Amino acid sequence: MNRKFRMTRRSCLKGIGASLALPLLETMGWADADMGKTYKPPVRLGFMYMPHGVIMDQFWPATEESFLSSPPPALESLRPVLSQCLLMKGISGVPIAPFNGAPHALELSTWLTAALPDANRRNQIQIGISADQIAANYVGFLTSLPSLELATMPQTHKENQEGLNEGYYTHCSFRSATQPVPAEINPRNVLNRLFGKSKYAGSSLTSSRVSQADTLDRKMLDLVIGGAKELRRKLPQGDQHKLDEYLDSVRSVERRIAAMEHRQKEAALEVGGVSVSKRNDSDSPPIEVKIPDGDKRSEYMQVMCDLNVLAFQTDTTRVSTYIGSTPNGVSYPELGFKDEHHSQTHHENKPEQVDKVAKITAFNIAQFAYMVKKMHSLREGEGTLLDNCIMMWGSGLEDGNHHRRDNLPFILAGKGGGSINTGRFLPNTKGNQGDLLTTLLACAGVPLDRPVGIATKQMKEMTAKL
Repeated sequence: MNRKFRMTRRSCLKGIGASLALPLLETMGWADADMGKTYKPPVRLGFMYMPHGVIMDQFWPATEESFLSSPPPALESLRPVLSQCLLMKGISGVPIAPFNGAPHALELSTWLTAALPDANRRNQIQIGISADQIAANYVGFLTSLPSLELATMPQTHKENQEGLNEGYYTHCSFRSATQPVPAEINPRNVLNRLFGKSKYAGSSLTSSRVSQADTLDRKMLDLVIGGAKELRRKLPQGDQHKLDEYLDSVRSVERRIAAMEHRQKEAALEVGGVSVSKRNDSDSPPIEVKIPDGDKRSEYMQVMCDLNVLAFQTDTTRVSTYIGSTPNGVSYPELGFKDEHHSQTHHENKPEQVDKVAKITAFNIAQFAYMVKKMHSLREGEGTLLDNCIMMWGSGLEDGNHHRRDNLPFILAGKGGGSINTGRFLPNTKGNQGDLLTTLLACAGVPLDRPVGIATKQMKEMTAKL
């Protein structure tokens, strides 16, 4: 971009320090009820992934009317909770040109970012913050863990499609454009991470005294974060990215300050004999998680799902991702065959291979159904844990046979605290992956100052009443 403009130092400070709202404060208002009012459970946001797409005619319902009464084979395991689910057909993925030879490097890495890597720095991670981490940035200060990242397989796959960094093959969470977030594959490590230490051990929360160092002036941060939108519109694209990353770091500082203030307030209440527990007596007790001894994939995936449920139920985190499997190298012996998932997706319509892909898809959705049904069985507030969650299952390809991305398979489960209208199949949705993610974040109460990836709108049909 050749056109340049000059800013005085005063103009720059004025542009950065004007009037951007503080979304964190809006989130704090959503997450915690006022004293004396009925507690409203927080909204949790979870994502579960399977690669290589689906067999389309076995995944999508035949009609809107048949969705609840006669679901397709892939969704049969969800039948008891279909009234809590929403399907939307017609959501397109990120167009991958100029990386047309890298479908598997991009199916997972674009799934929650709705963005492409930097074509000029292919061997480095440079893509965009993912939707889960956007959510974690706004609500993570309220919980012990800002987010929880799980995976079934090690994130070590090596391939060189289009010269892209190997991290793109196995990561869906990106803390920033350059920072992939590693996922934990050992259930026992996850359990220790969630509950291995006392909530208040070794922290300043055991004392009602607030050190002077913790008393920070937030007014200066308010000024810095203020009218960045106005300034951003005047900058070339490269500078926009730099400003975005800078403001993300400023917001991170602000959230840490808010976290200290929030915890100091809770500590003072505890010392004064006022409980800050937000659970109701009628809520279901925390589930018991047992680490399996065997090596069956279903048992392994279900214990990871249990850990996700437990983390949400105990409010240890409100954001999670679970990479059920990654491109290449995955087989499912308990389904009666050892063929790798990827090789079978290039089926060329051969019935035997199509059948195997359909069984693999149904298997993975069944693990998602296991988690969703458990959430639906647990009481919370005036409803169930699932009522207060938004759970998304999906794949980064429509069809592994031809690597299409025009109609990605997604399943949404949970009402998001009343923000999503479930029990429906919408066969003619118009939107893209970024639109979906942007809308999910809005439904979870996460305000945005810019769209997610390629998004151009929010999908109002997700919340529309019949």
